[in-house]
Amino acid sequence: MFYRGDQPHGLRHNPFNAIVVPRPIGWISTIDSQGRANLAPYSFFNGVAYTPPQVMFASTSAHQQGGGMKDTVANARDSGEFVVNICTWALREAMNITAAPSPFGVNEFELAGLTMAPSELVKAPRVKESPIHLECRFTAAVDLATADPAQPNTVVFGEVIGIHIDDSVIVDGLVDYKRVEPIGRLGYMDYVKVDTVFSIMRPGWPIAPKG
Repeated sequence: MFYRGDQPHGLRHNPFNAIVVPRPIGWISTIDSQGRANLAPYSFFNGVAYTPPQVMFASTSAHQQGGGMKDTVANARDSGEFVVNICTWALREAMNITAAPSPFGVNEFELAGLTMAPSELVKAPRVKESPIHLECRFTAAVDLATADPAQPNTVVFGEVIGIHIDDSVIVDGLVDYKRVEPIGRLGYMDYVKVDTVFSIMRPGWPIAPKG
């Protein structure tokens, strides 16, 4: 099949999310101007640079879930910081609870039964139960094209200024994915757990002929 991006696709659900997969989940914690904590998951999330290390997450109009999603962007911009908490298999249910369209001012940490842990370099709290956290300094927010100005698509960028890694997931000086058990977002209501790892060495140049 073929369909234009701005035209109906005729399927039961939008296939776009099922095509760009798997997507890591940015579980973003922030604080508002009154010091209240907010926690929400974003599947449009990734690392975007090495030096200095930088990440991005995007709040999209197609999946706007009440004030919570907008709060994260506003809080990151206003406070100048945020924390990325890596979401794992063990935390999947808690993560899902924090995706609920909770009213403004609700503490999603408490809602999901999670523990707020202090950060080292930013004021936003960390999810203590997560094995890995990225403390970030807000660097930019970019408004993308949208079909409805009242429902903006916004990408937030941040510089990673502090990294927490639980010693239990480090083996021989490497982060052990099987110990972390990170989860990723697929399409529809589907997720994936990382439990199979394989390595492929990047080729040099010229590429040696096969056989």
